[in-house]
Amino acid sequence: MREIQVSQITETIEHLCIEANEHLPEDVRRAIQKCRACEDGEIAKTVLDDIITNYEIADAECVPICQDTGMACVFLEVGQDVHLCGGDLTEAVNEGVRRGYEKGYLRKSVVKDPIRRGNTGDNTPAMLYTEIVPGESVRITVGPKGFGSENMSAIRMFKPSAGLQGIKDFILEVVESAGPNPCPPMVVGVGIGGTFDKCALLAKKALMRPLDERNPEPFYADLEIELLEKINQLGIGPQGFGGRTTALGVNIETMPTHIAGMPCAVNISCHVTRHKTEII
Repeated sequence: MREIQVSQITETIEHLCIEANEHLPEDVRRAIQKCRACEDGEIAKTVLDDIITNYEIADAECVPICQDTGMACVFLEVGQDVHLCGGDLTEAVNEGVRRGYEKGYLRKSVVKDPIRRGNTGDNTPAMLYTEIVPGESVRITVGPKGFGSENMSAIRMFKPSAGLQGIKDFILEVVESAGPNPCPPMVVGVGIGGTFDKCALLAKKALMRPLDERNPEPFYADLEIELLEKINQLGIGPQGFGGRTTALGVNIETMPTHIAGMPCAVNISCHVTRHKTEII
């Protein structure tokens, strides 16, 4: 049994919040650069050039890539041979977010109540997802999620009779309805299976997977490629000005579901798809 102080988790989340907001992941950068090389429209090329310049400045000067520094989504994979000690885990996570957003001068975007509003002032609470896994380490992923794209997401509880075509049509419908609102080129996370709540979590987790890693199941890897091609044929383009690049990638995650259902969730992210991981 390995003991880990929750203060280590606080410290790790503090710097991950800052780094995720200032430094775009390499897989996302490569995808943007690849799309820039394929664009032939002058407006689309100019927009992508501006996007590249923006993240290069953020990287060099250690400033946020986007003014919406997101709601902190924190994924913890906790080894079953770990004993977390020294305090409450949830509070330790929130303290890390609190410190990171204060130290990094990151915008605080969380309200106390969904209807009555009122800013919490420190970007807490985090959206915390924990999973018990084998081993004696803790894998921490912080994914700040902006709401211009989050608001464009959707879930639908299909009957199995809808089939694969129903899933495809729904994903394309969600992206087309989103249009320019999620600051394309976007990343499309898709969850299929599970229950209503689990399906949405799968879609969120799909956004944490590098864009150059396909689903390990060939059927779904091929579906990711097919959907990306069809989405890019919609012509929405960078920032909605038209072009060949509406999405940088489509990531699909699946799990078993009930015989009577076929849930599908689409979680859209903007071109600033941020995630940073560290293992303690």
